[in-house]
Amino acid sequence: MAIDPCLPDLGPAVALFRSLGDPARLAILRRLAVGEARVVDLTRALGLAQSTVSKHLACLRGCGLVDYRAEGRQSFYSLTRPELVDLLRSAELLLAETGPAVALCPVSGDPAVARTAS
Repeated sequence: MAIDPCLPDLGPAVALFRSLGDPARLAILRRLAVGEARVVDLTRALGLAQSTVSKHLACLRGCGLVDYRAEGRQSFYSLTRPELVDLLRSAELLLAETGPAVALCPVSGDPAVARTAS
């Protein structure tokens, strides 16, 4: 099937939403939407291992969604674009309206939720 050359390339949008699709990365982004944080702050706030937080921060940095500033021996992570906060808020509003349908979606929903609903 040929793709219409007049349509925009959806690859970057797919990659963006894939980067938001991991629960740990999404939790990190939601925490950073409040303000900058160090790895130790994120591990405490989210209950994740340091190695997990570091791995996901590296991914988010690679996607250009997060960056850091060094202060002495510490690194403070923050969101690179304020639009990301708007995107997260929009997603929360959308989920407030469609959450059950999204969770039960047979393709992209949570299989555990779908099993308990049936």
